[in-house]
Order: sequence, then structure tokens, then C-alpha cells
Amino acid sequence: MCRVEASVFRPGGVTYLRIPAPDPEAAGRFYGQVFGWEIRDRGSFSDAGGYVIGHFISDLPVAGGSGIRPYVYVDDVDATLEAIAAGGGALATPPYPEGDLRVATFTDPAGNEVGIWQRA
Repeated sequence: MCRVEASVFRPGGVTYLRIPAPDPEAAGRFYGQVFGWEIRDRGSFSDAGGYVIGHFISDLPVAGGSGIRPYVYVDDVDATLEAIAAGGGALATPPYPEGDLRVATFTDPAGNEVGIWQRA
């Protein structure tokens, strides 16, 4: 079994995402460049830790700011926001403190709103 297969079998854990994207290939490039996700054929991916797998789906409506919003842990919110902007994403909510965390949200190039966070 590969690392991804072994780590996604976690009872009660979020392990699979379907991310709306009119252009799955472009979405894969964005998430691969910004977060280091492994992008495979047919729009499939695994996150940088190997705990979440999924697909970029072209026939789902883009979520925008509604619905469930995933948050990705990062080492540096500011540097990640720079990478997001360079990759075609946009700031949605500027960084703000939440306890001992720094949190922000952005829209990906398809228009989905996603959060990022780090320990302050």
C-alpha cells in the first residue's frame, strides 16, 4: 500500500474532497504550486501530507463563499497569500488573529473560497 492509501483510511477523518473547478487542469496547477499537492491524471490529487485525496470536478457549481469551507494549515500565512496572488487567486478575508492562530481566506482561480491558518 502506498503512503496516501494507508493514511486516508482514518475513521472519522476528512479524507476526500470534490473541489468544483471549470478547468480541473488549471486548478491542479494552482493547488500544486501553492500548497505542494500531488496532482495526478484526470483531476485527482492528494494533499501535501497524504491525508486527503480528491478530484477537481468540472460539472459542480463553484462554491464561492457558501457551503463548507476547508482550511489548509500553512507555515506562513503572508507568504502563502503571496503565492496565492501569484497563482491567480485573490484575498477574501485579510489575516486576523484567532486565539494563538493567524487565519485568512482567499478565492482560488475558479472562485471557491478556502481558508488558510498558521500558529502565531
